[in-house]
Amino acid sequence: MNNIELVPYHCEHDAILHTFYLPEEQKQFTGMPDDMLALAKEDPHRHPVVITATGRPVGFFILYDGDELANYTNTSEALLLRAFSIHYADQGQGFAKQGLLLLPQFISRHFPHIREIVLGVNARNLSAQSLYLKCGFIDEGNTKMGQHGLQHIFKMCL
Repeated sequence: MNNIELVPYHCEHDAILHTFYLPEEQKQFTGMPDDMLALAKEDPHRHPVVITATGRPVGFFILYDGDELANYTNTSEALLLRAFSIHYADQGQGFAKQGLLLLPQFISRHFPHIREIVLGVNARNLSAQSLYLKCGFIDEGNTKMGQHGLQHIFKMCL
């Protein structure tokens, strides 16, 4: 297995993150790294994280701790997982699963006060729902309306 790590975003990752591609049917459910990094530069509540395989970026997501968190959970000791994506050329190799399984360890190292991770996943995005559930997230039946329809709110207690 490739050496998978979660690392805080660094500008050294830009060249590869800039090349990330997703087909439209996936892009509707997530944010692209370029767009998400632009938002993160303006918002101190957005913490970009890169999934690397042997040092090369293969995935990306944002950990968010701002006001919108209240739409997902009533605890302040939580982070919202947003814009999770794996570069299309690197999909199907287990990078998403490995990255998610490393999340609790990464959060305890970088955000030691956090007790819960939450996320919203589109009701139509069945493959993502399956992945999150396999990786330790639970569905307590909570939902919210998102930009592209109904979202199931999943959470993982740390």
